[in-house]
Amino acid sequence: MPETATPRQGRVLAGYDGSEPALRALDRAVDEAVRRGTELEILCGWPWGRHLVPESVMRCGDGQVLHDQARSAMNRAVARAHRRAPGLSVVPTLTTESPARALVRSGQSAGLTVLGSRGYGGFAGLLLGSVTLRVAAHTASPLLVVRDDVRRTRGTVLVGVESDADTDALRFGFEEAVRLGADLQVLHAWQYLASPGTQPPGPLFRDDVRILAKTAEAVPEFAIAPLRDEYPGVVVRTEALCLGAGHALTEASREADVVVIAAHRASHRLGLQLGPVTHAVLHHAHCPVALVPTG
Repeated sequence: MPETATPRQGRVLAGYDGSEPALRALDRAVDEAVRRGTELEILCGWPWGRHLVPESVMRCGDGQVLHDQARSAMNRAVARAHRRAPGLSVVPTLTTESPARALVRSGQSAGLTVLGSRGYGGFAGLLLGSVTLRVAAHTASPLLVVRDDVRRTRGTVLVGVESDADTDALRFGFEEAVRLGADLQVLHAWQYLASPGTQPPGPLFRDDVRILAKTAEAVPEFAIAPLRDEYPGVVVRTEALCLGAGHALTEASREADVVVIAAHRASHRLGLQLGPVTHAVLHHAHCPVALVPTG
């Protein structure tokens, strides 16, 4: 069970295991908490940090030693957060739950959960760790996945929209643009799927494509219309690309500070599943990815 009182609603939550990706995520979580004017909760568990414990101790199963090791790692994390933002309120929480379950549970009342792309225990070649993927599949609040690379500021928040149903992701994008003092780029990707055996493009084909292109261009404009008046200071650009959504967002993320996508999750017999576009962006984006659950 957690060792501290329940942190405030709307806080920033950082999952921490002492790894390099977790350190980068912690630094970003500190910055996000400062920008939002809220407290930071650092969530860590002593089973998470078995890399810090000698094998002989693991074989003995000394829970107190595991706890002490985790507490020491947590103290270092809190000290790092205070060095980065001296006035920030930091709530350290130790738990015996598995990482993904603890993060999803605690994240239900958080305004934002921040994770590194990978932690300890995974294969070095993996682009995204299993804990991050599990949290992405089940989180009920926005999740920010911090990439391994450190990049200069681009001044753009990128939001991918499928339709006007992605209002929550768009609102998050507008708010992030305000917090970062950045422009907002809203991107809609579409594709023309020709039937098998279609003849080479003729006038009718080109007319069809023009109609589809005009319709696609209207999607991001229609989606942002209800929010423009709420954020009058945000410069907004809209774009519609005839390209696969995963590819389009991944390429556009090269010039963005963060890419925001809605989490369209389907419930199957094996549990909640992330769609192919979400997987593509989480694995291959060139900047941090904010995943905003729908509904």
